[in-house]
Amino acid sequence: MADEATAAPDGTAVRTALWRAMHVQVDRPPHVFEDEIGLELAAPDGDWRHRPDMDPHLTSGFRAAMAARARFIEDLVIEQADRGVTQYVILGAGLDTFAQRRPETASRLRVFEVDQPGPQAWKRRRLVELGYGIPDWLQLVPVDFEASEDWLKKLVAVGFDPGRPTFIASTGVTMYLTEDATAATLRQIAGLAPGSTLAMTFLLPPDLLDEADRPGLRASREGARASGTPFISFYTSEEMLALARESGFADARHVSGASHAGRYFADRTDGLRPSTGEDMLLATT
Repeated sequence: MADEATAAPDGTAVRTALWRAMHVQVDRPPHVFEDEIGLELAAPDGDWRHRPDMDPHLTSGFRAAMAARARFIEDLVIEQADRGVTQYVILGAGLDTFAQRRPETASRLRVFEVDQPGPQAWKRRRLVELGYGIPDWLQLVPVDFEASEDWLKKLVAVGFDPGRPTFIASTGVTMYLTEDATAATLRQIAGLAPGSTLAMTFLLPPDLLDEADRPGLRASREGARASGTPFISFYTSEEMLALARESGFADARHVSGASHAGRYFADRTDGLRPSTGEDMLLATT
């Protein structure tokens, strides 16, 4: 097992960060989401833009989808902060850079980034090396999910208050978990203070994707399997809504990934559009 101080981040987290940077570097303005700090953290080889999964044309839909997902979450965070929510939990934080890019909003919150111990230690080291540091309002919370550690208990141990309304984001995680594990997480979140909100992404079954996006999903599945983190769970919107309601949420609604095209890409003239296949659950306690 790699030493925690030198463990590398998850490959999927790096790919997502690089796609966000590619959006800034190769797509025309206006940019849906601007984030090159994730690239700075990852510090890939100099020829990273020539990786097959960074092909500017072939992966443009995934790049656009990652930019749209990040923008949608960030819009929600700012909206929640403006209405008085003071805690933000990121489950499976990866190379999220909200705290570094938006300190004026983040510093009004207590931000808790939850991730596996190795990648979390690596990120902590990189933030210090690059001069960003770890401000008092940011907590990097290592949780060993493989050892079934209780993430909520770990949060409380570093100052999280389950009695205060919270915004929780979980993106790009549910496909790696069993339905039972996702249901357990939903039940924990549903038990938080009234007025708490969860934004959680999930993958649609392949037959519900636009025909043009199915080869990309197949390639993603093969890549995930080859790296030892296979996709094991897919949900229809009805299945995910039912899971949320059964878990105790007072309200649950579905936001389709396809809706991001109209929300963020409607006036573009370069043809950039997000791929389909990943939708979102928005649920409140």
